[in-house]
Amino acid sequence: MNPNSELSAALQALIVRAEHALDRSLPLSEQSPNELHRAMRYAVLGGGKRLRPLLVYATGHAFGFDGRTLDAPACAVELIHAYSLVHDDLPAMDDDALRRGRPTCHIVFGEAMAILAGDALQALAFEILANEVGQGSDGATGMAMLRALGRACGAEGMAGGQALDLSAVGRSLTLDELEHMHACKTGALIRASVQLGALSAGTDTDTRAALDRYAHAVGLAFQVRDDILDVEGESAVIGKTAGKDAAADKPTFPSIIGLDASRARLAELTDVALAAIAPLGESGALLRELAHYSANRSS
Repeated sequence: MNPNSELSAALQALIVRAEHALDRSLPLSEQSPNELHRAMRYAVLGGGKRLRPLLVYATGHAFGFDGRTLDAPACAVELIHAYSLVHDDLPAMDDDALRRGRPTCHIVFGEAMAILAGDALQALAFEILANEVGQGSDGATGMAMLRALGRACGAEGMAGGQALDLSAVGRSLTLDELEHMHACKTGALIRASVQLGALSAGTDTDTRAALDRYAHAVGLAFQVRDDILDVEGESAVIGKTAGKDAAADKPTFPSIIGLDASRARLAELTDVALAAIAPLGESGALLRELAHYSANRSS
């Protein structure tokens, strides 16, 4: 199933824009080192929800900013996301052979090349964002954007969340501990996506705080839904190995609080997200749609 078929025409058009921008940002396969460049393109251009670039675009659009201004931060967050998936799938991490309905990067290109591809994608994300910052944004805003992205993928964000995830295998976590882990591992880059869109649009401090509450709730809701799909979904539909978390004895929302309570938490988080952006009115339509999508998606 195409995960993006559940989205409106407006968001699907933004996905097409993101796909073109990502394609332009990546080195050509014919360029040396060819195998590395092929692995990078395989990791990025093999489909996916594109939730993070959509959040950049939707946030910017809520304040009247167009796609051209937002292409660089949209690409940057998706490249960071792609790199994290390549590394997460490695045998030393989650050890998965299926991603987005295809063999994972290390299965196709080998572990060493997959590691290098992830490293190169992370570096490219910062290069793209720095280039855009140098051409358009003022110095303070540009530094804030780079800082937000760096924090999201470092020890306070994805890397730290992955470390907590690895150490949690076989252990019983409290709900607060689980939510903190996923706020780092999954939520940090989702929050950064909204932050980059807000910074690009020049929003004020109070507005950015409200948008951060929205993004925090959406990030957790996305993970709760992921955990539910790991129990109820089918590999062919969700595009990755169903039941993998339970088989690996990893703590999840359903394993800690049960499916019914997980669904209730999902609804609660969605309400928090929608309340945070209610003052935007019709301008927040795309952000509202993405909140509902994160909570109700089928893959």
